[in-house]
Amino acid sequence: MAAGVEVQVLSVGTWLLLVTFLQLSLYPLLRRWLGEIAFPASFPVSLLVFALVSWYAGIIHIAPQVALIPFAALVIIHLAMGQYKKEELSRYWRYEALFLVFFLFMLELRYLNPAISSTEKFMDHAFIASIMRQPVVPPLDPWFSGGSLDIYYYLGYWLVAALGVCSGVPSNIAFNLALPTVLGASAVSVYAASSLVVKRFRWLPLLTFILMNPAFFSLLAPEKGLGSVFWDSTRTIADTIHEYPLFSFLLGDVHPHVVGLMVQSALLLLLFFVITRWKDLTIRQRTATGVTIALTLGTMLPLNTWDLFAYAPLVLATGLFITLKSGELSFFHSQGEGTSRLPSDHGTWSFAGHPLFQFWVLVPGVSVLLYLPFLLMLDTGAAQGIGWVTSPSSPAQFLLAHGVFIVLLTATLVPEIKKRPYLLIVPVLIALCGYPAVGIATIPLVFLVSCRFRDPEQLMAAAGLIVLIACELMFIRDSFAGGEYYRMNTVFKFSYVAWVLLGVSTFIAVARSLERVRLPVIPRPWSMALPAIAVAVLFLVPLVVPIDVPYGETRTLDGMAYLDNAHPGDAAAVAYLRSLPGNHTVVEAVEGDYSYYSRISTFTGIPTILGWPFHEVQWRSSTGDWYSERTSDIASIYEDPDQSLALMEKYGADLLVVGDLENEKYSVILPETGLELVHESDGTAVYRRGT
Repeated sequence: MAAGVEVQVLSVGTWLLLVTFLQLSLYPLLRRWLGEIAFPASFPVSLLVFALVSWYAGIIHIAPQVALIPFAALVIIHLAMGQYKKEELSRYWRYEALFLVFFLFMLELRYLNPAISSTEKFMDHAFIASIMRQPVVPPLDPWFSGGSLDIYYYLGYWLVAALGVCSGVPSNIAFNLALPTVLGASAVSVYAASSLVVKRFRWLPLLTFILMNPAFFSLLAPEKGLGSVFWDSTRTIADTIHEYPLFSFLLGDVHPHVVGLMVQSALLLLLFFVITRWKDLTIRQRTATGVTIALTLGTMLPLNTWDLFAYAPLVLATGLFITLKSGELSFFHSQGEGTSRLPSDHGTWSFAGHPLFQFWVLVPGVSVLLYLPFLLMLDTGAAQGIGWVTSPSSPAQFLLAHGVFIVLLTATLVPEIKKRPYLLIVPVLIALCGYPAVGIATIPLVFLVSCRFRDPEQLMAAAGLIVLIACELMFIRDSFAGGEYYRMNTVFKFSYVAWVLLGVSTFIAVARSLERVRLPVIPRPWSMALPAIAVAVLFLVPLVVPIDVPYGETRTLDGMAYLDNAHPGDAAAVAYLRSLPGNHTVVEAVEGDYSYYSRISTFTGIPTILGWPFHEVQWRSSTGDWYSERTSDIASIYEDPDQSLALMEKYGADLLVVGDLENEKYSVILPETGLELVHESDGTAVYRRGT
């Protein structure tokens, strides 16, 4: 049954209290080596540390609440040492306000469109509910009884579930609090990164999260609803998906690539910090910062592995960039010799403080060690090598997807283009070779290279462009290989990374360019009012702009509330099953993916024999005997009473559901004995197998 208003308000409050508790517990510790960015960095970093600690607790089957003990100990120590100074914390009110603005904006979007009812929301909630029901590592696969999620990158689901368990928020509400937390932490990180290099227009990179791509505007038409325009704008490049953050937030999937925004943003903040402050850091600060970067990079492996393939090379490039810019070319020399002085803890130049050691040895090594158990547990064959793209994007398609950043970035490089116009021959030749989109992306790239990456945002922009170029040349072979959608996943996952890299770096470059221009100074009353006006517009737009959403009449934070009206029998059965303690396995009808089928396992987290079949085939990389065997056995359980109980025992199933979907799919004939009716409401019945 739908959660009441009081439950929803209490859930938001306890969730925010937990997130704030985690953040403040780490802030004084981070302040020792991250200095000015310690407070904003503590938002995402504390969540990543909590994910890591609670995940290790899950490995040894300890409740996630135990993971709060070290955080509580830190708070006690900091209080005893007087680390929480009111005057100091009051300086950071902007970051707290910024987090809350973006958190509440995303909360508003979820309140207007809360239903766990379409796309991969079913899958996302199923994983979260499964982990909350039984928080062990690897988590149980709710769509493959007897199996676990060691075939997928699940840490984002683990983080949301662990926060839900520790805050007492049920999964159907935690689902709708996850993305507000991701957006809030991401916004704080990006704003802090921008503040390291620009001052007057440091808010510009926040547009990365609320900007539409050019395709959106090209598709606007009176006869099209905004929902379909948003959807079509992410399918402009033929046979691919190229989402962007605003679309993801409106869609509402708590999917790894969206949760990964928080990790991407945190890593960018840390990289901007080390690049701009490297010479002022002691060896200890460099090492501690390196470990923090390693935590962030390492988290990408179990949270959204695709991100790791883009950011690991960027981390290595950052080490080389700092080495060349700082002049620290030698590993060993006394302080005062050479071209730079190292603020050392011991007064001696040590290899431990060298950027190449930090970024080429320490960060990769610690990243792997932190989540080595995940690597050892991983059991998937989804990726099957690399292939070459034979049908690259057309120039129009490419620009409709990514043109806003290409154009703006190129505009900031006009002085460089005027100096070396002959370099334009490089993108022209590439385009003539049959890869026009690569040629377009190469235009700003060659001039970024020619100016030797003067500023840190230029390095990040180059990384984003290289990711886009790679997507036009190569693809990762997966279950889509061999068909027309052969590069769909590659473009999907990596173009998302490119959007973040290019969005943050391009808008910082634009902000830097605007600071060089003598713009009229805005009178103080207006300058004070503009942020409030911007926030008001941000919150009013979703209320006045009609966007097509399923079950749009439901206004709540309970993602399952719509079931009470749409499927009352299932809603009652789900409520009953969620109340059952202990471990169970349920039998329900199986059908195609992206449908309401598998709704019992989806909304309860109780494993079923087989959920979405194609997804399981993707993860388990085989259409072997298990697929046909499980689908056939489920049919026999419902249709052959002589086999029902034996087959249920085969899969350890002790519960069986008969509702509208089962009656539509099968000619249901249950055995006369051995099954006890334990719940029935509005046409949906739940039976328990006798022991």
